Amino acid sequence: MSTAYVVVTLVAAAMTAFSAASAFLRAAWVVKPIHDYGIPDSWLPWLGAAKAAGAAGLLVGFLVPAIGIAAGIGLVLYFTGAVITVVRSRWYTHIPFPLVYAAPIVGALALGLAA
Repeated sequence: MSTAYVVVTLVAAAMTAFSAASAFLRAAWVVKPIHDYGIPDSWLPWLGAAKAAGAAGLLVGFLVPAIGIAAGIGLVLYFTGAVITVVRSRWYTHIPFPLVYAAPIVGALALGLAA
């Protein structure tokens, strides 16, 4: 297990956990865009739970690599869906936001698969 893999995975898990906590706490910078994209408020706990599970899965991946890989794939799919949602709602200036969260996840997944 390389140092780069550990660092990138910890960053990815921390960013994803922060994003999950923001959804659970209904932070204004999360709720407003969610409404703008046409996503119902009732989805916030489910979206937060998906991100929290993904963050936990990335950390468990240090002990059980298959779970880390599954979590990484799941989070990449999650944030791909976020980009699609942003594009469909025509908020093109918001496209970078899910990509910022997805970038370290893709890096962790690539480093984990390369090991």
